[in-house]
Amino acid sequence: MAVDPALTGLQVYIVGGAVRDTLLGLPAGDRDWVVVGATPEEMVTRGFIPVGGDFPVFLHPLTKEEYALARTERKSGRGYKGFTFYTGADVTLEEDLKRRDLTINAMAQSMTGELVDPLNGAADLQARLFRHVGPAFEEDPVRILRLARFAARFTDFSIAPETLALCRRMVASGEVDALVPERVWQELSRGLMSAKPSRMLTVLVDTGASTRIMPEWRESLRVAQWVDGAAETTQFHIPLSARYALLCLQTVSRTELAMRLRVPRECVDMARLLPLVIDAIDVTQPEEILSLFEYCDAIRKPNRMKTLFETAKMVTEFDQMSWFNRLDTVLGVDAGTAAQTAKTPAEIKQVVRRARLLALI
Repeated sequence: MAVDPALTGLQVYIVGGAVRDTLLGLPAGDRDWVVVGATPEEMVTRGFIPVGGDFPVFLHPLTKEEYALARTERKSGRGYKGFTFYTGADVTLEEDLKRRDLTINAMAQSMTGELVDPLNGAADLQARLFRHVGPAFEEDPVRILRLARFAARFTDFSIAPETLALCRRMVASGEVDALVPERVWQELSRGLMSAKPSRMLTVLVDTGASTRIMPEWRESLRVAQWVDGAAETTQFHIPLSARYALLCLQTVSRTELAMRLRVPRECVDMARLLPLVIDAIDVTQPEEILSLFEYCDAIRKPNRMKTLFETAKMVTEFDQMSWFNRLDTVLGVDAGTAAQTAKTPAEIKQVVRRARLLALI
């Protein structure tokens, strides 16, 4: 391995998810680095670029990977931002690891490959167990969301009873109420794109968190089956917007839920349109078919319309291919040629629409 002058003499460790995933035989993805025994001034002298806000984080001068100074944290207010941090050179690696959420995320690896595991994370990894590191877990409500998301990703893991009980106490104490919508949506959306989203929903329901962070959402076994089906399908890719639409398909207050979570517009639109497409299962008349396409803006957004068909097929006995053919028929109408038959500019829109209706007959 080539000598890196920026790191020579520093105590540097890979921490967290990269270590966990390597031990599981999974691609490690982005690496998180922790530096022990250094000061911000020393990091800058070595060429690192400071980028941290609440605590010192630096970009490597060449690789641009993030290196954080080892730190401890103390609760100073409500919510996940209510912390003060200490990053002195005397903070040890073990102290840094003890502030993390789960034991499987509280392992480190030295530059020479030595595993540092003061909290027995490797044993819990072997046992396929999510266990909180310590009492500090309950100081950060985001950890409930992360636990739920991990449950959706690592489908053969279970949650330690004491960890589940702690999460329930956190919800009962009102700590979860301090979560901001953006962070809730971030974790929820990642869970929906995981291997088994229903496990995330189960954790949120079992802990009581679901009624606090998304009270408008309606739990149902069918919704759980639908979001899992979207994750499991290999015929086509179901995007986040469609998975969100499935999540709230049986929720009456979809508008209120989207506003609470500050859901992206494409997800809001998909959740609004999917019930209409499902309800059109028996539609056969050209006027009704074209009206649905027009309402869904299918002429301008045909790929979204096709995704709606594919998603509806997961919910009901939807004749997907027939609708694909109808859409292709409408898209095949040359609007420019049809418009040439209009006698005045004001008639163009109706003439083009009439040509599309005739093509559907």
